[in-house]
Amino acid sequence: MSEYLPILVMAALVVAFVMLSFIASQLLAPQRPNSAKQAPYECGIVPEQEPAERFPVKFYLVAMSFIVLDVEIVFLYPFSVVFRGLGAFGLFAMATFVLTLLVPFAYLLSVGALEWGPVRDVLERLPGPLLRTNAAVYDPTGDDADVDEARPDVEAA
Repeated sequence: MSEYLPILVMAALVVAFVMLSFIASQLLAPQRPNSAKQAPYECGIVPEQEPAERFPVKFYLVAMSFIVLDVEIVFLYPFSVVFRGLGAFGLFAMATFVLTLLVPFAYLLSVGALEWGPVRDVLERLPGPLLRTNAAVYDPTGDDADVDEARPDVEAA
């Protein structure tokens, strides 16, 4: 028990310092509240109206799937380091882990959870055979018709 005494003393000192800091800031800080200080902080700009819309649920699906795949990578690295020592059981356990995470990810891809935002709107408005590339719009049928002529409802930029 005596070998843990320095750690316990250090933990007690940390807790005491934190509590003392909070108490000192409450006692010594000037107390002059006003409406600007009580308003939610928005980059220094006073909000004049409510936000136009909330983030779509698909945004959160993308964020959560990114976090899940990052956690998967964190666990795959140590597995790859000790793979030979784990044998067949380790391979089976890691395969189960990867499938458990990749099957929901494949489902998200199949329902279009990663297709959101303005790119999706543009792709939905394109006529059937046209594909989007980096340079321009590509027509795999070989028809050289101008895209704006093929889409009279879209204004030219």
